[in-house]
Amino acid sequence: MTSLLRALTALLSGSIFGFGLSLSGMLDPARVRGFLDITGKWDPSLVFVLGGAVIVAAIAYQVSQFVVRPLLDDRFHLPRKTTIDRRLILGSAIFGIGWGIAGFCPGPAVASLALGLVPAGLFVIAMLIGMILHDRLIAQWVGKANS
Repeated sequence: MTSLLRALTALLSGSIFGFGLSLSGMLDPARVRGFLDITGKWDPSLVFVLGGAVIVAAIAYQVSQFVVRPLLDDRFHLPRKTTIDRRLILGSAIFGIGWGIAGFCPGPAVASLALGLVPAGLFVIAMLIGMILHDRLIAQWVGKANS
């Protein structure tokens, strides 16, 4: 029963997320590129979307401090690694470059698949290839270097 509730919660959360992205216009890569174009026709609308996300996450984090465990899990899954290292900075830079070139962030790209946008489909395929390459090549190489 718990796994069904988790799946339904994920479905509901994803639906709310996708609806919000669509409603805010963030499925349009031109709008995202407009946000990144600070020297041209800057579009500040993404600031409000990001601000809304930060507010909701901050409230949820504060509430989690007073709850023993989540409703549908045995514990909170918070990151254990909190240091800022070379891999984090390099990965963030690569992510940002890809986001800026394509105008898609992973969540909006997946949500854009529902619109049948070919660029979104190509982006998601390329994103998955990059993730698989990392897991198959880089993660294994780093794991061998650390052992």
